[in-house]
Amino acid sequence: MENSLTCSSTPRWNSERPFLTGRFHQENKTTSRFAETKGYSIDSFSLGSEKAIGCYNAAVQELIVIDDLLSALVGIEGRYISIKRVRGKEDSFAFQVDTSMDLALQELAKRIFPLCESFMLINHFVESRSQFKNGLVNHAFAAALRALLLDYQAMVAQLEHQFRLGRLSLQGLWFFCQPMMGSMQALYTVIQKASANNFAGSAVLNLLQSQARAMAGDSAVRSLLEKMVQCASNAYLGILERWVYEGVIDDPYGEFFIAENKSLQKESLTQDYDAKYWRQRYSLKDGIPSFLANISGTILTTGKYLNVMRECGHHVQVPASENTKLMSFGTNHHYLECIKAAYDFASNELLNLIKEKYDLMGKLRSIKHYLLLDQGDFLVHFMDIARDELTKKLDEISVEKLQSLLDLALRTTAAVADPCHEDLTCCVETSSLLKRLGTFKDLGNSRTVPHGNDIEEPVSVTGLETFSLSYKVRWPLSIVISRKALTKYQLIFRFLFRCKHVDRQLCGAWQIHQGVRSLKMRGTAIPRSSLLCRSMLKFINSLLHYLTFEVLEPNWHVMHNRLQTAKSIDEVIQHHDFFLDKCLRECLLLLPELLKKVEKLKSLCLQYAAATQWLISSSIDIPNVEESSDGSLVSEKTKQYKSRSTSQVLKLSSSNTNVTESILNFEREFNAELQSLGPILSNGSQTEPHLAHLAQWILGVGNDQ
Repeated sequence: MENSLTCSSTPRWNSERPFLTGRFHQENKTTSRFAETKGYSIDSFSLGSEKAIGCYNAAVQELIVIDDLLSALVGIEGRYISIKRVRGKEDSFAFQVDTSMDLALQELAKRIFPLCESFMLINHFVESRSQFKNGLVNHAFAAALRALLLDYQAMVAQLEHQFRLGRLSLQGLWFFCQPMMGSMQALYTVIQKASANNFAGSAVLNLLQSQARAMAGDSAVRSLLEKMVQCASNAYLGILERWVYEGVIDDPYGEFFIAENKSLQKESLTQDYDAKYWRQRYSLKDGIPSFLANISGTILTTGKYLNVMRECGHHVQVPASENTKLMSFGTNHHYLECIKAAYDFASNELLNLIKEKYDLMGKLRSIKHYLLLDQGDFLVHFMDIARDELTKKLDEISVEKLQSLLDLALRTTAAVADPCHEDLTCCVETSSLLKRLGTFKDLGNSRTVPHGNDIEEPVSVTGLETFSLSYKVRWPLSIVISRKALTKYQLIFRFLFRCKHVDRQLCGAWQIHQGVRSLKMRGTAIPRSSLLCRSMLKFINSLLHYLTFEVLEPNWHVMHNRLQTAKSIDEVIQHHDFFLDKCLRECLLLLPELLKKVEKLKSLCLQYAAATQWLISSSIDIPNVEESSDGSLVSEKTKQYKSRSTSQVLKLSSSNTNVTESILNFEREFNAELQSLGPILSNGSQTEPHLAHLAQWILGVGNDQ
């Protein structure tokens, strides 16, 4: 996701010249007779002496031991105290004494050795962790330790001064060392764990905090560790402050708990169905500091909001004052209040920017007009002028011609008053609606969605089954109206468009029936066909009424009211996505069994409409209706109809014996499919209450009961 961080390397001379690091005392490898006689390895650094310490009396031994211990306290070998590096462990040391030393003096000296070992480990940690590659937190922690070691060395210098004045005994040395023992041992434990696991960044802070909590019984040690946490976290809080106040990740060593994926650009929102930009451009990493764990999501969101405004060219910075600095944290939780204030500011600024400057609600209303057919006058005109193109097969359709016809329809209807109408485009999908739903992912209820391979594609797919509208959405509105959201709008539009097409075809068939009413067709199948046409019209109009007035309009108003009270852009996204998912579900698009039945009924209606026009037109001469000069409707063949006798008309209508049988077949099949909806709607209404409204509109279930 991220490129590997490149850090400046520590100059070689910094490690090759020991006089710059203070380790030259330990690098003197002149081996003493004492070391040789005791069998020390070559890694033992003893300066040696002429004779064993046991040759001296106890008082002299005590003076020699104090002198050696004062050197050992700052990591320098004495004459009878040697430092041995443990093989295979560069940062592990052991102190050893001449075995001829007085046992009482040995025992006291060994009590002080842990303090010497702690100093050497801490000093080695400070030298190693000051390198660039170890990160800002380790740098700050090492700096705090270096300051502590200065105090420690000052204490050793004071003890040495007392020793030179003859005022320091071995017991006194042990007494004065005891206050530092607990603190140095606690730091020794922390540094051992940090070195063994190569901790950096938040891991160091968490380790220090956990160790501080573990030392609750020792207030002095706990206070020291808390001070170390404060010092080590200053650099980390500096990174955090820039993020929540400016939306900038200033993290040269990759220590911050928010990762940036620079490969994801905002332009991908209009193409990427999964909208990875908003979810993955900035994301949380592992290793969040424990004191920020509960508010990490708010921190992430705050910086994201500021980044969106920066991408829009709207440079904004959270107003910072001395009271809002994040350079420290404590038990008063003031830093949490600062973060919350920064979040509120960023959230309000971005929400106002998108609502006011980029007119989010206006864009959503425009999409509702076109893709949810809120104002369908342009669509009626478009379907009239694009009828020939839409009835072609997929490989014969010209999308450019459809686009020009759509532009014409928009310019010649009320849609021209919409300032966003130029963002509307058209496209032709490669599969039918049912097939597209089978391959559509993340519908919210995957168990009800059949696999795309289980759905049979119609033999002849035309533009009427695959035509769809699209919409140009620009940044930053593409955060809310993403590719996924637009796809859901298109699915609803395709379903509504198909219903409108069926309604238009049935209206054409109904007009044909109305045209032959004056011919007195009693005793034929034409009146029965008229009743069937009326039933089909009732079905499709009831379905459209349910979809628009029972589903889309109420849900739209609920979403609109929620968006007015939303406190953040994430709430806006959540309400908008909930609206689309609920509309998809209540528009039957997530109920494949029911949707297949409805599509079957619509297919029967289309077959009937086409057959009716052909059968009746071939059996009876249908007049072309025109308007006379006085405003009344007359036909150009009225005289021909009047001149025909009733017997001639009946003979003409009954000449095709297949007309009656075809109409009866359509009636039986339509009624059977319509009745089969009853049990499905009844069973489904227990889990989907909106289906009861659909049953009431289509089957009249509510009126019959």
